[in-house]
Amino acid sequence: MSLRVAVVDDHPVFRLGMAALLSSLAGIEVVAQAESGDEALAVIDDSVDVVIMDLHLGDDSGVEVTRQLVHRHPSVRVLVVTMLEDDESVVASVRAGARGYLLKGAEPEEVERAVRAVANGEVILGPQVAARAVAFLTRPMSGAAAFPELTVREREVLDLIARGFDNATISRRLVLSPKTVRNVVANILTKLGLPNRAAAIVRAREAGLGTD
Repeated sequence: MSLRVAVVDDHPVFRLGMAALLSSLAGIEVVAQAESGDEALAVIDDSVDVVIMDLHLGDDSGVEVTRQLVHRHPSVRVLVVTMLEDDESVVASVRAGARGYLLKGAEPEEVERAVRAVANGEVILGPQVAARAVAFLTRPMSGAAAFPELTVREREVLDLIARGFDNATISRRLVLSPKTVRNVVANILTKLGLPNRAAAIVRAREAGLGTD
């Protein structure tokens, strides 16, 4: 039985090229393509085995789309294929439920191995990002003891606020939509009883965030 694969990418040349590559492989069938988050959520269902996911989908975040897909269709495996190789993008993708992460420069053979591996339940990280991702994931989460009322995502955002980043930069670093970042910042201020962003920076730095 063929693996049923969907390709989600807002760049037509890459999307069509990836679809053509996968379609040429024995035992793999491309059953859907999408260029946006909304389209991906509309065309992907439980019959899809593996989703090839870019992280930048125009105004949409591939991380958020991954999170929604995995929630709606737990049997679907997401393989991120992107240009982004920073630690935050890798970790955000894995936390959202992605089972694999490759860079767009990956060789065709590497893509094929990754598709078959994630379909088989394995977790695959490309060699360029694996070592750094492991180091990031095993790094102690500073501020956890100081802010037990915050979620992991909220602590991540608070750490970036403490470093002086604005919402647009946080959005890019964590691959989240601007609206999501605004909501997380509002939640942080509410939970910590703080009046504004400046107060959050002071409180976070006192707790040791934004300093390493």
